[in-house]
Amino acid sequence: MKKILCFGDSNTFGYNPHNGSRYNENSRWTGILKNLCKNNYEIIEAGCNNRTAFSNNPDGIEFTGYMILPKYLKDFYDTIIFAIGINDLQKFYNPISEEFETGIEKLIKMIKESLPNCNIIILSPSHITENILNSNFRFMFNQTSIEKSKQITPIYEKIAKKYNCKLLDLNKIVTPSEIDGLHYEIEEHKKIAESIITLL
Repeated sequence: MKKILCFGDSNTFGYNPHNGSRYNENSRWTGILKNLCKNNYEIIEAGCNNRTAFSNNPDGIEFTGYMILPKYLKDFYDTIIFAIGINDLQKFYNPISEEFETGIEKLIKMIKESLPNCNIIILSPSHITENILNSNFRFMFNQTSIEKSKQITPIYEKIAKKYNCKLLDLNKIVTPSEIDGLHYEIEEHKKIAESIITLL
């Protein structure tokens, strides 16, 4: 059976913006994808709340993408869905555009070097909305984070083209919840899964 690794942050984990819980398997996009794939693919869920891609997260290895990714790359996957990067825009890290591009590219290179024949689908994250400034995450993200989030899709596009990856721009299919401007409602998770299945 073919294997798919879903590597990402809280939106891959299935964070529920209403109460901070985790959406159940039938509500988060990774679980919905599993159901859509039926018995054709084994789905490995590797999402983590507050996980950064390339910034050194003080919460440790599990929360720092480039540190934890090698653990997963010890196994073989036919496809890796790469859905991470928005947490690096937190005001504590505040990377400039060049640092962001170098950081994301570092992880894609790690995948390519470990699994050269693996298909990679990059999810370009939705822009953070102004609602985050009135949410529980207002201490982590600021106006600069919002503006930077609007500038990163071209970076993902450039990297996807350079490394022959497929790209799914989430800005074209889903919108973050009005509750926190960062995470997705159940209906949006369904749209993500349905869009990914067309790329497999």
